[in-house]
Amino acid sequence: MIATTLKALGIIILAVLTLVGCQTIRNSGNVPLPEPDDNTLRVATYNVHYIILGRETGAWSVGDWERRKTPFNLAFNAVDADVIGFQEMESFGRGSGGRINLTLDWLLENNPDYAAAAVGDPAAFPSTQPILYRSDRLTLLDDGWFFFSDTPDVIYSRTFNGSFPAFTSWAQFRDNTSGEIFRVINLHTDYASRSNRIQSIELVADRIAPWMADNETLFVIGDFNGRIGDTVVNILADKGLNFAPVQGSTFHFNRGINLFGAIDHIASTGNAQLIGQPIVLRRKFAGEWPTDHYPVIADYRLGPSR
Repeated sequence: MIATTLKALGIIILAVLTLVGCQTIRNSGNVPLPEPDDNTLRVATYNVHYIILGRETGAWSVGDWERRKTPFNLAFNAVDADVIGFQEMESFGRGSGGRINLTLDWLLENNPDYAAAAVGDPAAFPSTQPILYRSDRLTLLDDGWFFFSDTPDVIYSRTFNGSFPAFTSWAQFRDNTSGEIFRVINLHTDYASRSNRIQSIELVADRIAPWMADNETLFVIGDFNGRIGDTVVNILADKGLNFAPVQGSTFHFNRGINLFGAIDHIASTGNAQLIGQPIVLRRKFAGEWPTDHYPVIADYRLGPSR
């Protein structure tokens, strides 16, 4: 009897491991990133995980950041985006007041060709979802934010169910190459609460509706915590947003484990035509995973359809 039970347990464990292995393979793949084209705009999104200032060692500590920061900058350089929205770009600790942002400072220090939009005095502008852009290619026209809350214009207001604040940052640019004007809407929804996610995306849909009615070109990017076909994606798709068909995992548990499909997305509307396929950059840099998500990249041609 015991032998039979152990044999059955072994078969179950083997089946689970096989299933996990198949899922990892199915959601993996490392398509090479093409060289950027001067006639296209490269848009990217990247969840980079927060840093805990009061923690000297261990996961997501200051010491861990010292290990990750060079690989992270290498990943940023490899993406080679014209505009890129970040999520969880935060260094938090008691008494910091949100004025310390190790990741943002490191990127700007090492990449002088880029400037940061959707940042400011943390008392007036939440700076944990910056949008970096090539300052020679793009001109910043405006930026702003709104929180996923019943009081979206109150900074740091808690989400619909009272959990930690979550929000959207946005920036409007002029492309100095094409003369086209566009907005980037950079969001990060609550991973734990489906109702929060749905209400958050419904708020995004309401906020961008006037821009869409004015026929603006928009890119809605970020960590949706929802896959293609999920309600949180369909809400915007049903409003006319075109989601780049990202294949495979974009979250990997900080281990390169690719169990489920993309939750980080790039969507567009207006005068933006997707060129080629979106790319997920699934690889280590300098032998390290820079963070627990992969960067997602898509190239667009701005202007009326040809």
